[in-house]
Amino acid sequence: MQKQVRTGLLRAAAMGFAVLFPALIARAEPSVEVMHFWTAGGEAAALAEVKKKVEAEGVSWIDAPIAGGGGDQAKTALQARISSGNPPAAMLMLGYNIIDWAKAGMLADLKDIAEAGKWDEALPEAVKAFTKVDGRWVSAPTNIHRVNMVWGSKAAFDKIGATPPTSWEEFNALAPKFWEAGIVPLAHGGQPWQDVTLFDSVALGIGGPDFYHKAFVDLDDATLRGETMVKVFDQMRLLRGMVDDNFSGRDWNLATAMVIENKAAMQIMGDWSKGEFTNAGKKAQTDFLCFAAPGTGNDFVFLVNSFSMFEQPDADAKKAQAILANAIMDPQVQLKFNIAKGSIPAVSNAPTDGLDSCALKNVADLAASSKSGTAMPTVAYTHAANASVTAAITDVVTRHFNSDLASADAAAELADAVAAAR
Repeated sequence: MQKQVRTGLLRAAAMGFAVLFPALIARAEPSVEVMHFWTAGGEAAALAEVKKKVEAEGVSWIDAPIAGGGGDQAKTALQARISSGNPPAAMLMLGYNIIDWAKAGMLADLKDIAEAGKWDEALPEAVKAFTKVDGRWVSAPTNIHRVNMVWGSKAAFDKIGATPPTSWEEFNALAPKFWEAGIVPLAHGGQPWQDVTLFDSVALGIGGPDFYHKAFVDLDDATLRGETMVKVFDQMRLLRGMVDDNFSGRDWNLATAMVIENKAAMQIMGDWSKGEFTNAGKKAQTDFLCFAAPGTGNDFVFLVNSFSMFEQPDADAKKAQAILANAIMDPQVQLKFNIAKGSIPAVSNAPTDGLDSCALKNVADLAASSKSGTAMPTVAYTHAANASVTAAITDVVTRHFNSDLASADAAAELADAVAAAR
């Protein structure tokens, strides 16, 4: 009898615990950890669109942001996680970093997901180069950025009666006029990755696509140390004279804010800058101007953002990761993401309703430059060459930008640095 009473009491207690604390005995909700370096307003708003889709599918989103626009801090954090045997489900990566991790055997194969979603049909070849490595689908791309862009304050241009420059000569001629009007000609943040972002646009605008490809994809020594490269560095030196005294260490989005607030006339930066304008409620052609960097109107320097997927320990984690990958590749999510981010969809089957004039022009320009062979992989973000070569180029570019190093010497040092890094 006593045993029956004890059993009944235990059952009653268990039932009461279940009523009071159901979350503690329910099966844990599947989750997916996403590491990234998107912490600016427009970036966060874009990623929120993916998060909404993932959470709607019953998966908990574990956000793991690492501040730093260029992603260097995030790479260091990821390396530490890998070394401790605790990789995230997904990590935002660019260019050759994806290829290197894939070739090291660290990334999951998304073959079944990609085949079911017909990724081969949906993705352009330029995107697939950083998504499908040695026949294995290792990342899910969110968007394509155009790096060779200029963002202008319409109020600043109206104040001096100017129109967007189409050549570097025209660009240079505007600088003293903006200074005279009390406006900083060029908003810039003195960080190495921002310096080499300028270099991307200047090199293409001064030398053209053939020069750009020969120098940064083929890594041709004669081209790297040649006369055209000297002219590229000459133009970089002129840009240095267009920035304000407080540029050192400034984050890129704070430079964008200078244009938004009409304190600066222009910023040379990829189209992620547009996400900041959008987030601030500004309208293209009404509040701000967007145009290709001088001399690059028919060309497109592309950057592909992708979330690389790491091997997961069990079936539930793999399922959550698959839901993340499918959410990223969903055409409607791609549209919403890119409206917020300022970029254009990575998938060709995404709708374009809601994209502004800047984005629609970039969609058309990418298609045209892909056909003409003038779509170029970005130097600054490890698409043209691997991380070691990119770092070597960045070191020389930023040293020249912040010193009195002669342009001819910079070109020679660039060639030597690339040769040593190969």
